[in-house]
Amino acid sequence: MKATQLLHNLGQSIWLDNITRDHLDSGTIRNYISDLSVTGLTSNPTIFEQAIKKSAAYDDNIISGLKKGLPAEDVFFDLALEDLSRAADLFLPVYEKTGTLDGWVSLEVSPLLAYDTASTLRAAIELHSRAGRHNLFIKIPGTKEGLPAVEEAIFSGVPVNVTLLFSREHYLDAAAAWLRGIERRLDAGLDPNVGSVASLFVSRWDGAVADKVTADMKNRLGIAMAKRTYRASLEMMSSPRWQRVIKAGARPQRLLFASTGTKDPMASDILYVNALPAPDTVNTMPESTLLALAGYDKIGPVLSADGGDCEKVLSDFVKAGVDLDALAARLQDDGAKSFVRSWNELLAVITSKSKTL
Repeated sequence: MKATQLLHNLGQSIWLDNITRDHLDSGTIRNYISDLSVTGLTSNPTIFEQAIKKSAAYDDNIISGLKKGLPAEDVFFDLALEDLSRAADLFLPVYEKTGTLDGWVSLEVSPLLAYDTASTLRAAIELHSRAGRHNLFIKIPGTKEGLPAVEEAIFSGVPVNVTLLFSREHYLDAAAAWLRGIERRLDAGLDPNVGSVASLFVSRWDGAVADKVTADMKNRLGIAMAKRTYRASLEMMSSPRWQRVIKAGARPQRLLFASTGTKDPMASDILYVNALPAPDTVNTMPESTLLALAGYDKIGPVLSADGGDCEKVLSDFVKAGVDLDALAARLQDDGAKSFVRSWNELLAVITSKSKTL
């Protein structure tokens, strides 16, 4: 049995961290659903920038936007919503079969809004309304300014993928924002079932310390952070407040392991995936990692509810001079800036193609 099926059987959802119109047109995503147990999909500006740059499949959208006199940002959201609406329809049977727990796709608000609460909320509500798909998450960063927008979006009935989380503390803040939004819906007599995931970025931790630690410590920090956060998520889900909203009809916000592609060429191609099997979680993986995983017939041990050796490993990094809280803050800030760079590159590609066409 393929490792992808084994993960699925364990109860960990496999989501593809990629989308291209060519994949939609060719049936590739449909095949991933049927053959590789893929039950969801995520996107970001970098993914779309690469897709648009490498394919002529978006040229008609760009020409149409030109005729309407639309700015590059509007052209992008038109074509992104078209792709993600098609993907959402492919995953709709999963969404319905799992009672709305799975079968989601994700679209990110403009990264330029990462530190603007009001604009993020307006964009989230508008994009979700335009998509017209129940199984579409709007990605909102878990920054200080993004978290109030998460709460308000949830209260407004907009499903949210909280992105750019790097630590247990980031996760707990995101989970609390979702919980407040759901509690407010209950108090207002509204349906509490508004979907959400909390996306913890894993591999970037190891990239940040690769040249600062000894060889035996390489590629261990991200996994330890993920284990610590997983333990915190189980504790959060067993809390009285959380259980109250679940009993009232809410579907739980799930922990999602993001950035799980292996960056170190000397490490296993499924390093992070193999280290993080856990029921009732999501692993969103790059296409190359998904295909690599499909070539295996076993998975790593299931994550321990108590976090296993995570605190010992994290303590070793602290002793080696790594300030975990400061690094988490820097990684989140760097991640937001990276998304802005990708966003600007995306708009530049659309502008360049517009001139050529």
